[in-house]
Amino acid sequence: MLQKILYNFDIAIEAIRRNKLRAMLTSLGIIFGVASVIAMLAIGTGAQQEVLKQMELLGTNNVIIQPVIEQEEGSVDDEQNVEDSKRFSPGLTLEDLASIKDVIPEIEYVSPEIIYETNFIRNARMRTGKLVGTNDDYFGINNFEFAAGSNFSETQISNSAPVAIIGYDVRSKFFAGEDPIGKKIKVGHLWLTVVGVLKKRELSTESIENLGIRNYNLDIYAPATTVLLRFKNRALLTKQDVSGGGGSVRVFGGGMMISSSSSSSGGGDANYNQLDKLIIRVSDTKYSVIVAEVLSRMLKRRHNDVVDFEIIVPEQLLQQEQRTKRIFNIVLSSIASISLIVGGIGIMNIMLASVVERYREIGVRMAVGAQKKDIELQFLTEALTISISGGVVGIILGMLFSFAIESTADIATIVTPISIFISFGVALLIGVVFGFFPAKRAAQQDPVHALRHE
Repeated sequence: MLQKILYNFDIAIEAIRRNKLRAMLTSLGIIFGVASVIAMLAIGTGAQQEVLKQMELLGTNNVIIQPVIEQEEGSVDDEQNVEDSKRFSPGLTLEDLASIKDVIPEIEYVSPEIIYETNFIRNARMRTGKLVGTNDDYFGINNFEFAAGSNFSETQISNSAPVAIIGYDVRSKFFAGEDPIGKKIKVGHLWLTVVGVLKKRELSTESIENLGIRNYNLDIYAPATTVLLRFKNRALLTKQDVSGGGGSVRVFGGGMMISSSSSSSGGGDANYNQLDKLIIRVSDTKYSVIVAEVLSRMLKRRHNDVVDFEIIVPEQLLQQEQRTKRIFNIVLSSIASISLIVGGIGIMNIMLASVVERYREIGVRMAVGAQKKDIELQFLTEALTISISGGVVGIILGMLFSFAIESTADIATIVTPISIFISFGVALLIGVVFGFFPAKRAAQQDPVHALRHE
């Protein structure tokens, strides 16, 4: 069988050599079909990776915990009873963070976020901005890159060191033309030493407004322990908290809570949470909902059955991620099918013409003992040879197209082994499918009629 295949392959090569121009024009459909498929797949894969990367920046792998005022309901007459029976909760604290990190699996990073609006001052320049208390995991969760310096060290975090990492725009404003590493900037009442500078995060005004993303380039970051020790710890009571602002102190179950009509929430309970937010990144999006359920039970137990927190899973982003993947797969599959089917039609058209031209050759072969299967295999081998050679050239051309598109149009392209395998496999399938009908037609010719054909 192998000998017969090699013999038919030699015949196919000889036929292609006799009609080089026709064979080349026939293979052009496959060449450009495969090349276009590989280029489209490369562009589509690059675009998909870019979209998913942007989604990841928004937090598709994140579970967010935020403190909220506990919701109460009942009649007006029950208000006093609700106040008396209300349980004490320590609020969202660093102890919650440590427990989450130690107990729950499938978690990559856990980071706190404490935000205070304050003033930045240096060299007689001042501007308002946000001081963000966090830890070294924060920058991994938000995919920050460092332009200079480094992340917080364990020693700096444990010692509550007066250090800071500044955003790109803060550097441009306060350290223009100089290296900020090791220099100081005054944040509120405290001078902080700069240990790192973040790369610029490109965010459009529409993204900031519509998606609620803070402009990270304008922030200064310090260890959460530093912010709690050297600036303000809302979980601790001070003389000013007790006596200032007309607030009143309430005691619940051995704990103490302050009520103030001038709280940041516009009334009701003052913010007694150490943290403004806990950001948790899970190893895979499939664990997000499960981790959120475990977190809810865990925090409720730690907060003495007081639900003074909310857990946010970016479900819409997760759904959009899956929808985007499906759309890209459908579009790319359609493009691949259309491009290569056009090339296959070209092969079938030329092979049918070749059968008509070679009636006499077919008659001679059948007259000297060739079977119908031999004639079928001859023309099928010729179609496959054209298809395979066109597929190989198309793969090389497609890779060159992808490289040229990325270089000239500034569009990310990714050529994957699976795209090459799919393109070549489809080209091979096209050769078989569209070469079979002409081969079948050639084998059905009557040898006497074929020998008399001029």
